[in-house]
Amino acid sequence: MTTIQIFDPALCCSTGVCGVDVDQALVEFAADVDWLKKQGATIERFNLAQQPQAFANDATIRDLLHAQGEAALPAVLVGGEVKHRGVPYPSREQLAQWAGITPATSLFTEQVAELVAIGAAIASNCESCFEFHFERARKLGVADADVRQAVDLAQKVKDAPARALVALARRHLDKKVPALAIPVVADSSAPAKSGCCGPASAPAPTSATPSKCC
Repeated sequence: MTTIQIFDPALCCSTGVCGVDVDQALVEFAADVDWLKKQGATIERFNLAQQPQAFANDATIRDLLHAQGEAALPAVLVGGEVKHRGVPYPSREQLAQWAGITPATSLFTEQVAELVAIGAAIASNCESCFEFHFERARKLGVADADVRQAVDLAQKVKDAPARALVALARRHLDKKVPALAIPVVADSSAPAKSGCCGPASAPAPTSATPSKCC
């Protein structure tokens, strides 16, 4: 596999997280380089502030710096040939192409996005959302069988908390813990209640009095 050499400008480090402010471009590029190494690519990275000799020893980089100065950095050599110079840093797709690695193709198509939205509509009980995304899915050619699977899966996820709560209640009931006998002290200052929640001494309801409180 071809070796990729990256010659950075003078940096305190190549991660982008040093100093007061985070350099998001460096953070993303460091992640891309790490991903590429995990795919088996051979990558060498040199920092002008910390490894100036590497810049001086490479004739291509030396000539590049002589012609353009630090504006030519970052520079990327692939097999000794200059593939990139100057900011911004190359993308992951470019790095993968130079390394001869095919990046994974995204599965998140428009059709998948509509199936996700349909599932979210089911989970949130939003009829208008379902109608909207169902029509969009139809126009994009999504099969009814796929929509049905999205609906069924969303319903299972939605029902999971309710099933867990019922299981919790049953576990408590199966323990058969005896209820504690807590004496009830009547409050003489409180007015007597005549409904089903009133004291045992409350008078029996008449035809004019409701027989239940709820």
